[in-house]
Amino acid sequence: MSLKIAVIVGSTRPSRVGRRIADWFTDQVSNTPNVDFTLIDLADVKLPFLDEPGMASTQQYQKEHTKKWSKLIDSFDGYVFVTPEYNHGYPASLKNAIDYLYNEWARKPVAFVGYGSLGGSATLEHLVPVVSQIGMVPLLNTSVKVIDVWGAFDEEGNFSEGNLRGSSPEKLMDNLVWWAKALQKARTN
Repeated sequence: MSLKIAVIVGSTRPSRVGRRIADWFTDQVSNTPNVDFTLIDLADVKLPFLDEPGMASTQQYQKEHTKKWSKLIDSFDGYVFVTPEYNHGYPASLKNAIDYLYNEWARKPVAFVGYGSLGGSATLEHLVPVVSQIGMVPLLNTSVKVIDVWGAFDEEGNFSEGNLRGSSPEKLMDNLVWWAKALQKARTN
């Protein structure tokens, strides 16, 4: 059985490079055996600022956009958050997308691709307690970090490996697949 992994672009800023980074990452790992990838761009999802009257943990959703988001996120076995570092933190759009739900994220692994002048290091460290609080398993030790993001791609759109820090996309996926399989099995028992 194939694992379903969502690659989530966390920034919605018009001048962002997150989609480009996510496309590059997905291309690098697309041949991972028994994994089906879905790219989710929060700019396309267009979640309004948290507008559900109830707590996410109750799953008593009233808004159609929340019900749709819930169904989509619940369908995955693991996640890769592709996120920039804005002012030593991650974008509000990603926090909003996380906070809309609770149980749908729980008992699933999340890996990280950070980007920015220093590869999004502070962002990734800030995400760990947030995702841990909602029951996700953060895989910080195999994060991919893209530094000097504005110079990471040449004029033809090729990625410069010199801009890569942390783990490789393949190591990130090896770790994510291991955890996704283990947690998928545990969730079904």
